[in-house]
Amino acid sequence: MKNYIKIFLIVLVAVALFSNSNAQERRKLAQTGMKFLSVSNDARIAGMSSNFTSVFDGSSSMLYNPAGMADIKSSLDASFGNTKWLADINYLYGTIAINPFDGYFGVLGVSVVAADYGGFYETIRAENEKGYLQIGTYKPTAYTIGIGYAKMLSEKFAIGANVKYVRQNLIGDAKVALTSSGYKKEKFALGVMAYDFGLIYKTGYKSLNIGMSVRNFAEEVKYVEESFQLPLTFRIGASINAMDFVESLRNNHSLLITFDATNPRDFEEQLAFGAEYTFMNAFSFRSGYNFPQDDGGFSMGFGLKKELDNYIISLDYSISKYSIFDDVHRFSIRFAHK
Repeated sequence: MKNYIKIFLIVLVAVALFSNSNAQERRKLAQTGMKFLSVSNDARIAGMSSNFTSVFDGSSSMLYNPAGMADIKSSLDASFGNTKWLADINYLYGTIAINPFDGYFGVLGVSVVAADYGGFYETIRAENEKGYLQIGTYKPTAYTIGIGYAKMLSEKFAIGANVKYVRQNLIGDAKVALTSSGYKKEKFALGVMAYDFGLIYKTGYKSLNIGMSVRNFAEEVKYVEESFQLPLTFRIGASINAMDFVESLRNNHSLLITFDATNPRDFEEQLAFGAEYTFMNAFSFRSGYNFPQDDGGFSMGFGLKKELDNYIISLDYSISKYSIFDDVHRFSIRFAHK
């Protein structure tokens, strides 16, 4: 067990040093592509400004810190949701995790995230008054499919990893030029393997957990002439149930407090705080704040949980506020089989 703790601390120090080495890069903008990988999709987690690096949760943990699904108690856990993003963009996700033999061999999960950008007018250059011809519409696509694994190496220490295939097609089947033989098509589609890793450590002090994650680790990809990186992100976080300090309220009340420090490849280092109050393990209210941000930063949401025979069903909603753009709404539903 001591070796696990040493490894964990070494990783934390390495990430901290990495963050300090980049401290002077205060305006890291437009350095990555496939930005749909950075969007938070789970309504419960997004309602706390996505501060969930150190929290054990269900199958949707694969999208944040894969180690978070190591402590799943149910034999099957599934989560599905929709994000009404900026500029009428929609994101859909689904995650499923199975926990055979009560986690003896670990927890295995599958995740899918897809972006719906809607349709765009398709035009080509032409020798007319407008300078172009409208010849139809096209629809860009982007998705990722992942397989995750997590395991409790001891009563206190969990690890997790997620291997995913990421694909983006910017112009779909769009035609890019008119030649003597007809419309010419070019492919602007890319696919790449990416990897997520995570750790969570139960400190033994009350319910205090410490966690870290590395997301979207991948090789550089290239569109025609321009190369770019995926949105690699390092996160360190801590969480605790504040009701641990109020014995008389612990049975019917929970107040989860979370804190994350984030070092993204394409933005400034960020700090974020989140809270989730739960009454009778049935109704939850959440809020969180993430800073610095160019716009927005505040999120809130609520959730309902109901036990039906051998099943647990949860419904969650969150809203992220923006001053310039429209608010972002998220809806999620989760099923767990005991």
